Amino acid sequence: MPEATAARRFTRRWGESGRRAVFTLRDAVRAATGALLALAIAFGPPLDRPPRLAVGAGNAFQVVAAPQSRGFIPAALAAEAAAEVATTTPGARPPVSMPGGSGLPGFHSPPVVPSYASGTTAGGPVRRQPARMPFYVATRGAVTLYLLGTLHVGDPVDYPPSQPFRPPILAALNASPTLALELSPDDLLVSQDDVSKYGVCARPCLPGLLPEPLWQKLEARLRGNPEALAGIRRMRPWLASLLVETYDSLSAGLQTEYGTEAQLQNVFLTLKGRRVVGLETLQEQMRSFTNLSLAQQREMLAQDLAQTPAQNVADVNTLLHLWRLGDADAIAAWEIARSEKLAHDKRVSDSVDNRIVYERNRRFVSRMLQIAAPNKPVFVAIGALHLGGRKGVLALLRQRGFTVEPG
Repeated sequence: MPEATAARRFTRRWGESGRRAVFTLRDAVRAATGALLALAIAFGPPLDRPPRLAVGAGNAFQVVAAPQSRGFIPAALAAEAAAEVATTTPGARPPVSMPGGSGLPGFHSPPVVPSYASGTTAGGPVRRQPARMPFYVATRGAVTLYLLGTLHVGDPVDYPPSQPFRPPILAALNASPTLALELSPDDLLVSQDDVSKYGVCARPCLPGLLPEPLWQKLEARLRGNPEALAGIRRMRPWLASLLVETYDSLSAGLQTEYGTEAQLQNVFLTLKGRRVVGLETLQEQMRSFTNLSLAQQREMLAQDLAQTPAQNVADVNTLLHLWRLGDADAIAAWEIARSEKLAHDKRVSDSVDNRIVYERNRRFVSRMLQIAAPNKPVFVAIGALHLGGRKGVLALLRQRGFTVEPG
C-alpha cells in the first residue's frame, strides 16, 4: 500500500535511519484517524503529495488520483452469481511485500512467526480458507440487504489471495450494484483535516483535561516514547483514547491494509458499473466523538488504560477470534461484558456506547433503507460491533419487517 499507511511509513523510517522516528503530531493524528474513521484503506496523503485514493485488486493497492469533488437470493441466482464470480472476476494479485513490521513508535512489534501467505510450507502446499466473518442476508419483499461485519484492521491469513471471502460473500458482492460503507471514499480523503481541527489543541491541553491519576497512568504507558507523549499532550481525550486503541491493535500484529473494507473494495472495484457510498457523512461521524462531554471522553480513555497493554492485546485477539467464527450476537455479548468490566462509571460508560454505537446503528439502518430498492441488492459493510445484540443493526432491521438470516 505505497505511501498510504502511516504505520508503514513509521517502520520504513525506523529501518532506514536505525533509530526511532520522530513521532510528530501530524503523524499521530494520521495514525489515530484509522481507529476513529475506519481508515483501513488509507491514512491520508503523504506530506509532499496531492491527495490520492488507495484502491486495490487482490491484496495489493493501486494509488490513483482522487476524484474532485441478509437477505435471500433465490437459489438459482445465488448459484449463478457464485459461478460468475469464480469464472469472471479477475484473480487477486499477491500481497505486496512491505518493508519491516507493522507498528507505531512506542511499542515493540510481536515476534515474527512463519507466514503462510504464500500458501506453502516446508512440508508442501497448504489449503487456506477465508475467515467465516459475520455475514447476514436481510429481505423484505423484493428488497435485499447483505450485511457483513468488518474489522478495520486485520490479519492477512484471513484473506487468502486466491479467495479472500467465502463463496456466499463473493456471490453477494457480485449481485450488488452498490457497496455501502460507514464513510464514502470521498469523505475518507478529507478526514484528516477534520480530526486535526476537532481533536487537537493549539497547545498542550490533555494534562489539564484529565484527573491527575488518569494523566499519570497515560504518562506511564507512554514513558518509553517521549515523542508520542509530546504529541498526545495536545490531543483531546477522545482522540487520545483512539490513539491508544490503535497502538493495541497494531501491537496485536494486525495491519491496516488487511482491514475488511479494504479487501472488499479490492474485489468490488474490479466489477463494472458499481458504486461505493457512505452510510453517514464525515461530519456526522465526527460529531459522535466531538459532542461527547468531558466526562464521557475521560471514561473512554480510562477504559483503554484500565488494563495492561498485554491484556488489551489479548482482548483484540479475542475479538478477532469471535469475528472469524462469524456470530454477530456473540461479538455483541462479549463487547457488552467487556465494557461493563472496564467501566469506571457505568452510567457514563453506557452513555458513551449510546452515542458512538447505538445512535449510529439507527442512522445506518435509516440510510441503508434510503439506498435500497426492489431487485437492487445493497451490500453493507460496517464494523462488526454494530451488527448484533438487541440494539444492533440486525435487530433494528427485524423491527422494520425484514427477515434476517445468516449467509
